[in-house]
Amino acid sequence: MSIGTALVVIVAIMVLGSVFRSRHHASLGMGTDQHGNPVGSTQRERELEAEIAELRDRVHVLERIATEETDTKRLSAEIDKLRDE
Repeated sequence: MSIGTALVVIVAIMVLGSVFRSRHHASLGMGTDQHGNPVGSTQRERELEAEIAELRDRVHVLERIATEETDTKRLSAEIDKLRDE
């Protein structure tokens, strides 16, 4: 095997490795930044996003309760019902 053939084989292996790594990162939902470092949504970020969505729902319920023009008994009953959930 000549030097030229060896260089071609080495470059081909490097290119294929890069392609497989890119495909693997894409299947995980990860991309790369301008420096080639992998970036993406980690498990912790997904947990935090779910928690934020839950807190937004809670705030929505509290805003609805606070802005309703109802009597005190109905408001108290609804708060108790929400506590039981």
